[in-house]
Amino acid sequence: MNRIISTLIFLLSSVLLAHAGTDGILEGKIINKETKEPLIGVTIAIVGTSQGTASDLDGNFHINNLEAGSYDIRFSNVGYQPALYKAVVVRIGLKTRLTVELIPSAVELMEVEVTAERPLIEKDVTSTNYSVGASQVDKLPVRNIQDIITLFPSVTAEGNVRGGKTTEVVYLVDGLPMQDVIGGGVGGSLPKSSITELSIQSGGFEAEYGNALSGVVNIITRRGSNIHSFVLRGEKDNWFAGNWNTENNHSTESELTLSGPILNDKLHYFSANTVQFNDTRWWQDFQHFFKSPVMSDIGGIGKIDYSLSSRIRLTAQSVYSVRKWRDYEYSWRFNLSGLPERHRTSIRTTATISHTLTQKFHYNLSISNYDLRSVIGGDKNSLDLTPYEYDFFLQYVTSGSRAWWSETRQMINTIKADFVYQPNQNNIMKAGFEINQYDIFSDVVKYEPQKTYFGKVMPDQPLLNFSSAYHYYPRTGSVYIQEKLEVEKDGAVVNLGFRWDFLDPRSERPVIEYTPLDTLNGTYQSQVTKFAKASLKQQLSPRMGLSFPLMWDMLLVMNYGHYFQFPLFDYLYSGINPQQLRSGVNVLVGNPDLKPERTHAWEIGVKYGLDEKTLLSVTYFKKEFIDQIDSKTFLPSKARAAGDYGFAEYINNAFANAEGLEFVLSRHRDDRLSGSISYSLMRTEGVSDYVNQGMNLAQWGFPVLNEPYPLSWDQLHTLKLAVDAKLPLDIVFNAIWSYNTGRPYTYFPTRDGYTAEDSTRVFIPNNARLSSASTLNIKFSKTFILSKNITFQIYGDARNLLNAKNPKWADANGRVGGQLDDPSAYYDPRRFSIGLRYAM
Repeated sequence: MNRIISTLIFLLSSVLLAHAGTDGILEGKIINKETKEPLIGVTIAIVGTSQGTASDLDGNFHINNLEAGSYDIRFSNVGYQPALYKAVVVRIGLKTRLTVELIPSAVELMEVEVTAERPLIEKDVTSTNYSVGASQVDKLPVRNIQDIITLFPSVTAEGNVRGGKTTEVVYLVDGLPMQDVIGGGVGGSLPKSSITELSIQSGGFEAEYGNALSGVVNIITRRGSNIHSFVLRGEKDNWFAGNWNTENNHSTESELTLSGPILNDKLHYFSANTVQFNDTRWWQDFQHFFKSPVMSDIGGIGKIDYSLSSRIRLTAQSVYSVRKWRDYEYSWRFNLSGLPERHRTSIRTTATISHTLTQKFHYNLSISNYDLRSVIGGDKNSLDLTPYEYDFFLQYVTSGSRAWWSETRQMINTIKADFVYQPNQNNIMKAGFEINQYDIFSDVVKYEPQKTYFGKVMPDQPLLNFSSAYHYYPRTGSVYIQEKLEVEKDGAVVNLGFRWDFLDPRSERPVIEYTPLDTLNGTYQSQVTKFAKASLKQQLSPRMGLSFPLMWDMLLVMNYGHYFQFPLFDYLYSGINPQQLRSGVNVLVGNPDLKPERTHAWEIGVKYGLDEKTLLSVTYFKKEFIDQIDSKTFLPSKARAAGDYGFAEYINNAFANAEGLEFVLSRHRDDRLSGSISYSLMRTEGVSDYVNQGMNLAQWGFPVLNEPYPLSWDQLHTLKLAVDAKLPLDIVFNAIWSYNTGRPYTYFPTRDGYTAEDSTRVFIPNNARLSSASTLNIKFSKTFILSKNITFQIYGDARNLLNAKNPKWADANGRVGGQLDDPSAYYDPRRFSIGLRYAM
């Protein structure tokens, strides 16, 4: 390990490169509006900051290391009328170019205000990249980050990006991940009002981004300005008492946002905090067992920015989240108190220095600590392992408690450095490194009854033991190099990069042998013969992107890359505790020698400006997923997957592929009407839907699957429509409509829930399709200007306005909701809420 760290330091000390994933570049040319000659020595100031520069001999200016966001830029020069360019948007990792025309004036006049607009086609983008800014987020009918992600093409309602699993997307907040590295997913919540820009890279991402297979979601949070701001927002879906409105979740959300200066142009603060309470869509059942609210979620961010000078910026930030909730299962509806309560708390503290050494070179250095803790259940010692009881038909759980208790802790200390060197206007060189030290603790007690493939419980069979306990200190690290070269002659942009990553599990892998006890009955005894040190895992990932103008209003974009993701730590360490292994009681055992999951992906697309406001883009993509994780038993098919059988182990034996075609037509820059329409044609196939599939197939007596089939999130056709309109009386209206053809499910009918209706029928996964799904969400708002600095807004937000019954799943007989007509087999029904917003 010391050799690896030494190598990292050596590489980085010899490289003058890099770029952080939170900044952009502002550049342009300043000319005399009358003579069109370049102007020398014009002062460029970014309002509310200490950053700025002056134009050179050719009238050009360049400001790097500018945090993504919206800025007002002031241009002034002796003998010219000052100009203020308002709402200049700087995007992550991209250039914003301005052509500024100053008007000669012999006397001092008021400055001219100009509303800046980004070009319709961004020619330095070399892959599919979508983004929304703060003003758009405020208008959209969305409640959280996950809602925003689903608006983009080729993204499902659950967050699958271009055919990948939901866990294959990394979420970055100000350049650093906020992931649950044990169980997967996002490790906390973030207030909507804290977002400056949210972008998703789905077609390929540069070498600075790692540990993601399908997409990178980059969230840049707001910073304070020279103006004090106070915003209070409240939203409810049951403002009026009475039983007339049952289409609600008893939901209440409050949000407080504060920002402003401590020292003008030097020291600023920003804070956003959200409190959410609701009883979920199942409140009619929950009310018989628990007091309201059933779910609470408190989250926020605090941030201080200090500009020591025009070249040095210090930032301190803390992001926190506290969530408490209960799961709901329809088969437990008469015994909901038997399901365990769940808690999750997280806090991430970060300190960052951003230093511009010269006009051509700057670096960012971040140090962070991320602490995520979760608890399932109450007192571990009071856990009842007595099997719970069912009704006569084995459909509903009538008494008893789920045997599940868990406590996990994950602490991640990170140091991350990024550098950028721009030797000239057409060449940007990047590099950086990241080192993560983990403290991973998990203690789980979990027993589950055995069930048939059809979901019928087998009360005469012993419980399956999924318990585990471990505590490890793994490490990961990375180095990347990236270069973006603009060919001035023909306008092409070439993006090349390489990324090297490592994972040191810092654990031992058990070497296990099986000894048959009774071959006639198919019983075996597992023996741990020794432990072998888990090897260091390494990955080298090349990335390449190209954009080339075919004509002045048409751009060709190509991208190819190798991407990877290290396994969740639960897949590495679960069940390898020596005591558990020797007792042979666990069903599933981790594998510290799992390799990273990998993806090879490429895309080619064309962007065409139909007019100055309308853009058409067409993109074809293809992805190959390799070394996906599944479980394997390594035993004859007649062996049983119970406690007397042994266990299954996680291995890299699954694969998948996805390809598709995206069409996006968007209209921008219109005060009255703008929006987009997208269509995706996509196919996703593989041999494994989830990591426990191999073990379950063995338990049910089905053969191992080697031929690809449509995966459960496969959507052949997806259509999305977004409309942003300004109506009479200054009412702002937004609508999001989405449609997708049905997802696959497995039709394998049964009469009794234990055996197949036709014993000769071959088991083929996902051989049928659900009906299509369609959802319309809208939001409308009216803002009242009470004074120069005070506004009041009222808005309405409707989800699934048409109350469509969109299916999630069907049982083996093709019945949505199964034998119980489980309503959770459908997506959420119609919900309507009203909100108030006061700003000053």
